[in-house]
Amino acid sequence: MAKPGLGARLRYAFDKSMAAGTIALIGWLGLVSLAIVLVAGLILALLSIAAPGSDPMSPVEAIWQSLMREMDPGTLAGDTGWGLRIVMLLVTLSGIFVFSALIGVLSAGLESKLSELRKGRSRVLEKEHTIIFNWSPSIFDVISELVIANESRRRPRIVVMSAKDKVEMEDEIADKVPDLKNTRIICRSGDPTDLFDINIVNPQDARSVIILSPENDDPDSSVIKTILALVNDPQRREAPYLIAAEIRDGRNAEVARVVGGSEVQLVLADDLLSRIVAQSMRQPGLSAVYTELLDFDGCEIYTTEQPELVGKSFGEAVFSYETSTLIGFCGADGAVSLNPPMDRVFEKGMKAIVIAEDDSEIEVKELAPSADHAGPAAPAAAPAPPERTLMLGWNRRGPMIALELSRYVAPGSLLTVAADTPELETDFEGLVLAGDNLRVEMKRIDTSRRGEIEALDPTSYDHVLVLGYSDHMPAQSADTRTLVTLLHLRRIGEDRDRTINVVSEMIDVRNRELAEVAKIDDFVVSNKLVSLMLAQASENEHLEEIFKDLLDEQGSEICLRPAGDYVPLGAPLAFYDVAEAARRRGEVAIGHHVPANASADDARRMGGIVINVSKAEKLSYTENDRIIVLARD
Repeated sequence: MAKPGLGARLRYAFDKSMAAGTIALIGWLGLVSLAIVLVAGLILALLSIAAPGSDPMSPVEAIWQSLMREMDPGTLAGDTGWGLRIVMLLVTLSGIFVFSALIGVLSAGLESKLSELRKGRSRVLEKEHTIIFNWSPSIFDVISELVIANESRRRPRIVVMSAKDKVEMEDEIADKVPDLKNTRIICRSGDPTDLFDINIVNPQDARSVIILSPENDDPDSSVIKTILALVNDPQRREAPYLIAAEIRDGRNAEVARVVGGSEVQLVLADDLLSRIVAQSMRQPGLSAVYTELLDFDGCEIYTTEQPELVGKSFGEAVFSYETSTLIGFCGADGAVSLNPPMDRVFEKGMKAIVIAEDDSEIEVKELAPSADHAGPAAPAAAPAPPERTLMLGWNRRGPMIALELSRYVAPGSLLTVAADTPELETDFEGLVLAGDNLRVEMKRIDTSRRGEIEALDPTSYDHVLVLGYSDHMPAQSADTRTLVTLLHLRRIGEDRDRTINVVSEMIDVRNRELAEVAKIDDFVVSNKLVSLMLAQASENEHLEEIFKDLLDEQGSEICLRPAGDYVPLGAPLAFYDVAEAARRRGEVAIGHHVPANASADDARRMGGIVINVSKAEKLSYTENDRIIVLARD
């Protein structure tokens, strides 16, 4: 092959420089313009060309005049003498060409830069920001909660990265989270499993990281790869990350914990929802308690150092707060103990686990019960009767709910599953139960038809649970079918003049208000609860262990019990007295449920449930009221 000549090499060098972008093009235009001005100036100076009656121009003056003609074509009309006119005409024409080309180059460069910015690939230089990886319907609730949490912070920032288009992300967030208060949202497009793309959002300076479960065929693998990329980055920071990650399949949790170590808190979405659904079905109103504890708009759970408690027993420390509620301790090794024995002593290095409206409200204030208003002693444990439960609808959480129910119910209990999903028979055959207390039967029916529901005699069941068909339908369609089922149940109950204890799972929180026309006992809004848990876990490094204890049948549980079991009904007394009555039973009173106080315009839909009641507040309970306690039975 012939060796390229000088001309070919020059053309190759020119091509490379032209491919360098806008700056290179501007440079070439500048060189061309400079060459034209120099040549014209030298011609004028060397040939002594000037206007009639004028002295010849010096080289510097000639170059200056040429530059002015190139930049401003209007000055050409004032030239006299044909020699000067011809030279300046050529300079002016070349100037028009150069500046026209310059405008085109600048316009194209600006458009290219704007297009690059719209792609969301520029590096984020924020500090103390919260990063959200991946895109899912939960992201809007997560952002809404973080906005509330950020109100007390200076210049808070939330950075979102997913494979979605940057402009689309910004538009959807602006549409569904219109009030960002003092928080700014920054969106970037990229692959959250790619180390280079992850570094675009600057995790080294981030305050916390939230990894949502993406909407693809293998979401848990994507989440685990993102955790792996974060914690094993060769250029990662020395300080540990605070990572909250959503895992759908509990079988993948162990791998995620091995990868993330102590830096990651896992929110096992399906496991969390299944446990809350199963417990709410047996204790209507419980989901509102969990929502209150997870919602930044109300009271939250904090872990905080409280040196004033050192040397006190847990039973004594419970009465060290008036506007906060002590519920447990966190050891120096991170081990969580909720509602420990009342004689457990608070040691140096421990942290207090406290429910408070804000961490600034946590203040030690010694008070004591006003009088001995304690109600009757805890009744002797009586054998629980068998329970009959009807589950209408089915999704991937169905088997986990059945397993959770089997851990609580008495021998001889029955669970009837009625749905029409394609995999119902397969799932039914693969059900795993804890022991043989619960018998499960299956019936294939269309849960949107009243006649088929009525044939099951729902009024004969102690509990009715309505699940959404979220595995086979979009969220809105699944919630619509759930609403139809709820309306049928309401009508059946009215026609038979019987009360049906109904708990329903809703997917989208916006549909809850519509579903309330069915007047059911409780709602579990799946996407909302998962979002709240992720947002809270990004702020509290011990939250996973706290809720693992709360939702484990072997740990402490939240119970709603009749107020008459704790204090005399109708007698005005302070909540300190309620707390003392609970303490005597080895429990912690964290709030109350007073249905008469439920407000129709309560945007948070708490139904009269109040968590963290001021202990000095005077109260009078009726037989319809319940005390919310943390107990171990």
